Amino acid sequence: MSAVGDVALRASQEPAGRPRRMGDPGPLGKFGDYGGRFVPESLVGACREVEEAFREAWSDPQFRGSLATLLSVHVGRPTPLTPAWRLSAELGINLLLKREDLTHTGSHKINNALGQALLAARMGRTRLLAETGAGQHGVATATAAALLGLKATVFIGERDAQRQALNVFRMRVLGAEVVEVTTGSRTLKDATSEAMRQWVGALEDAYYCVGSVVGPYPYPWMVRELQRVIGEEARGQCAGELSTGVPDYVVACVGGGSNAAGTFAGFVDTGAQLIGVEADGGAGASRGRLGVLHGFRSLFLQDDDGQITEAESIAAGLDYPGVGPEHAYLRDLGRARYVTVTDTEVVDAALRLARTEGILPALESAHAVAWVIRAAEAGELPPGATVLLTLSGRGDKDTTTLMELL
Repeated sequence: MSAVGDVALRASQEPAGRPRRMGDPGPLGKFGDYGGRFVPESLVGACREVEEAFREAWSDPQFRGSLATLLSVHVGRPTPLTPAWRLSAELGINLLLKREDLTHTGSHKINNALGQALLAARMGRTRLLAETGAGQHGVATATAAALLGLKATVFIGERDAQRQALNVFRMRVLGAEVVEVTTGSRTLKDATSEAMRQWVGALEDAYYCVGSVVGPYPYPWMVRELQRVIGEEARGQCAGELSTGVPDYVVACVGGGSNAAGTFAGFVDTGAQLIGVEADGGAGASRGRLGVLHGFRSLFLQDDDGQITEAESIAAGLDYPGVGPEHAYLRDLGRARYVTVTDTEVVDAALRLARTEGILPALESAHAVAWVIRAAEAGELPPGATVLLTLSGRGDKDTTTLMELL
């Protein structure tokens, strides 16, 4: 990999003295010291083409209208903001759940996948390439491809394919080719590496549909913009039907961090405290060091020699050794705080939410629930505090894991 992007692109036009908070990162695609475009020469033009196409599409009312229509009639937006009455009473807070688990396909990933699939079709591409860990982005990409008449190839680590067999089956039923990656840790990091390698050899007909706020510019910015609908809906719902006003805390799980980025974007200009919850064994924002992987600079788990180390999490979607560059930037600014929870806390939180609210969350989402429970019971959350938590996905896919543990 070569750092061609930082040389080839013009300097950022961010106003002096005013740190950009979840706006346009400028032509460098930089969030402070993070982001950028670190790709082989063969992918520089492809990344620029995606950036130009997205900027044009995002300013086109017809494109935005088509996406909004699909998000409404196909995905089921807006998703509800559900008061967690029983758990709130137990914890002494007012907990509100943004229900991305109720979208078609069962997670927030469909918001991004549909937007990028529309962009790919607009660019004349006929095939989508995607990486997936928990399988939710793979299912969303396969769904979007089927809806728009595109082909799809999804790369998943062999280890993840075993623990997410249901989602692998769903992808194949939807018509996608599923490629199990057997190198490295056989998880999300390796699936992403393989997807990028395959993209290099298929630039004429393929579009790389990145699943999170990671990768070379423009992907971290573009995915955040496509997920911004979560935060904007939630903010309107707080001000509207629930009349709670701006919540005291806004909480979401973080791996690469797309559901958190989309949620935070709706509240970054308010007084709400933004909390990103990572897996204890995959805490890029909490414990990572500056490095480059998969085409972008951010915080990654590394050994003393600077080599990327493997992440470990009970949730396949958080099994990534780094964090999206904008999350690293928000951390440095002090605008968002990143914390960790253990696998044991996650399983306990998933069961507690299921038994108090009748909602079985994805294990990824249960990370956010686990932190809220711990913080409330430890007195870190003031009594009566309003906490908005994004449930990024539903837990059907994790039943096999839970059955083995319980």
